[in-house]
Amino acid sequence: MNSMAERKKLHIAMFPWLAFGHIIPFLELSKLIAQKGHRISFISTPRNIDRLPSIPPHLTPSITLVKLPLPRVENLPENAEATMDVPHHIIPYLKLAHDGLEEPLSHFLESSAPDWIIHDFAPHWLPPIATKLGISRVFFSIFKASTICLFGPTNQDAHDPPTELQHLLVPPKWVSFPTKIVFRLYEAKKIFESFEENSSRVSDSFRLMTALSGTKALAVKTCMEIENEWVKLLGELHDIPVIPVGLLPTSAQESSDSEGNSTWNSIVEWLDKQEKGSVVYIALGSEVRPSQEDLTELALGLEQSGLPFFWALRKQSDSASGDSVQLPEGFEERAKGRGVVWTSWAPQLRILAHESVGGFLTHCGWSSVAEALQFGRALIMLPFLVDQGPIAKFLGEKLVGVEVPRNEEDGSFTRDSIAETLTLVMKEEEGKTYRDKAKEMTTIFGDTDLQYRYVDKFIEFLERHAKM
Repeated sequence: MNSMAERKKLHIAMFPWLAFGHIIPFLELSKLIAQKGHRISFISTPRNIDRLPSIPPHLTPSITLVKLPLPRVENLPENAEATMDVPHHIIPYLKLAHDGLEEPLSHFLESSAPDWIIHDFAPHWLPPIATKLGISRVFFSIFKASTICLFGPTNQDAHDPPTELQHLLVPPKWVSFPTKIVFRLYEAKKIFESFEENSSRVSDSFRLMTALSGTKALAVKTCMEIENEWVKLLGELHDIPVIPVGLLPTSAQESSDSEGNSTWNSIVEWLDKQEKGSVVYIALGSEVRPSQEDLTELALGLEQSGLPFFWALRKQSDSASGDSVQLPEGFEERAKGRGVVWTSWAPQLRILAHESVGGFLTHCGWSSVAEALQFGRALIMLPFLVDQGPIAKFLGEKLVGVEVPRNEEDGSFTRDSIAETLTLVMKEEEGKTYRDKAKEMTTIFGDTDLQYRYVDKFIEFLERHAKM
């Protein structure tokens, strides 16, 4: 490989969707590209940029944070700039506001003329702008290959999605190998909503298919060691190069972040007192808002299991009514000594890295489960959002965890199903398979050299295909 001096220093614009589950992987990828001597313009809204974790000092000269003010739209609360700021039914208005970034983003791209723009699924209006300005595009998917495959080929008319709910309950006809990754009935009903036009005036599947068309490559947060056949299928379905960029692992040291060590000190003091592998860590990510009923059943199931636990619980209101969702009365008093309910920011990676943690009760966000498998923690899976169900099925196929049984019709679950799944995965002899398989996964998820080699290959692609 010729030296950096001979290679062109690229300028790459990054434009993630307004959700921290998207913004953070885009930022991780930006840091790794910047480390190779390229220049990054990281574009988001002012409040999101102010909430980013701090960038390591040696990379700050290479990463410019670009703030584009989010246009005001009706029904979107003031200061709401990310999905975590609003209840689920308001997200279409956030997409509408995001569509209002078309003009300011055009101006930015015109004046700064980057070599590439790496973007997300939402800006369906971006392809003609990039083409006109001669800027090459890469679509970066924070969803894994198998999840995108379920949405079918690009050449399928985006306005002609599956017509029957039944189509989503069996493996798609374009998947030629055996798989159990399908949607449950209650998940399929939600997927159907993504095919419908919403208050943002276009459907999510239209956004995805339009944003994909004409890109030079589809970069995916995955690796061949776990999704080989799906990555190949994805390339066939969309007829574009699919480039796995690895799992973008962060190190536990780096994740300590600006929240400081005082938080960690009080957490580690408690963890140090617990037996090795005995604690279940519970976190449902920044997007999931359980209903009062779900939260109650989860808490009482946890209590019923008798396991020591550390629960990172975001305080939130019930999305439907705006009322605050509460833990069952007396829960915290009864759990004292055995469990911790932590309501402020928690250093997830450092907690998962601690040897007293044996399992992770998770919503199955792809970044979260990748962090858990980096340290070989078995999974107790409780998916809530559209892409999380397929991730749970995928990990179920890999035997690294067990999904909490639910009602097929409405997705409800009981305290008994929570307690039984927790006990199975954490303690029972039968659960040893899952604990062992999760530990085996560290050879892939925990191998940072392997993961960073994928990023190197991606950067080589950008260098090779940049317009000179």
